[in-house]
Amino acid sequence: MITDLVQIERLGASKRKENERFRKHLKTFRFVERRLVRMAQETEAAIDCTVCANCCKVATVRLLPRDVEGLAKRLRLKPVDFVRDYCEESPEEGLILGRNDAGCVFLEGTRCSIYEARPSTCEDFPHLVRGAGSLHSRMWEMPGRATYCPIVYNTLEAWKDEVGFRR
Repeated sequence: MITDLVQIERLGASKRKENERFRKHLKTFRFVERRLVRMAQETEAAIDCTVCANCCKVATVRLLPRDVEGLAKRLRLKPVDFVRDYCEESPEEGLILGRNDAGCVFLEGTRCSIYEARPSTCEDFPHLVRGAGSLHSRMWEMPGRATYCPIVYNTLEAWKDEVGFRR
């Protein structure tokens, strides 16, 4: 299992086209989703995200209205004040958590300072096991995530072996 972030970035980038082909392959290949999800769960259990936190450093966090409500309550703010102080508007994604030089504004080292109230996007990340929509629909984001998330990179490689994907 590869966890070195430099290697993950390099290998994920070199396999981006392959991972895009794999995503398309899964649409046409009959597989047992439960088996793939179980494999992703095993990979998640083997990797300690609090050592890495690269997703918090690299990715943006799209916010749902319920996320804003929960985070505002956690921080004892009115939702409008939370949005003003901790959010940004992205033309592509809508409302997102603010960012600074370290990544997410709530990242402290490799720990989330709002972990108990974190947004649903963070709770479901990397969206291999949980998330909105089917596994097929969530696969759209995986070639990019494989360049910064050890869980995604290693899971995709295991899935390719599992389904006999030709590399």
